[in-house]
Amino acid sequence: MRLAGDDDADGASTSRFALGPRLRRLFSPRVFFLALCLSVVGVVAGGAIPIVGILGRFLGIALAGFVLAFLASGRRYAEAAAGGAVAAGFGFVLGSLGAVTLPVVADYGVQIAGVGITTGLVAALVGHYLGRDLRDGLTRDL
Repeated sequence: MRLAGDDDADGASTSRFALGPRLRRLFSPRVFFLALCLSVVGVVAGGAIPIVGILGRFLGIALAGFVLAFLASGRRYAEAAAGGAVAAGFGFVLGSLGAVTLPVVADYGVQIAGVGITTGLVAALVGHYLGRDLRDGLTRDL
């Protein structure tokens, strides 16, 4: 995409210094939104399983990263990590609010959110890595 004023004194284009295409290769808002939606579904579905409890939420986020690896082409680790971290952070804090430990949540909310964000980030990255590995193994010529 060229904008007015992209030419320097020689008339050569300076589009090689444009950050837009580079940033879109590193982080795509559409893929982030897809990763966030999948992670929210994973948190809700994983939290609905009564036996595994909070562990199910993180398994759901890992499964969301796994599914994202099949849906999005290329390396989308940043989007998977950000989507998993946001979904886990909100899910962890909102899940703690209804508990008996409400005074503890009020005092240590940032730390509780940090644990949820970190765990969700790691779960999404592991799930995305395993999904990419399986996709590569299924599509590689023998």
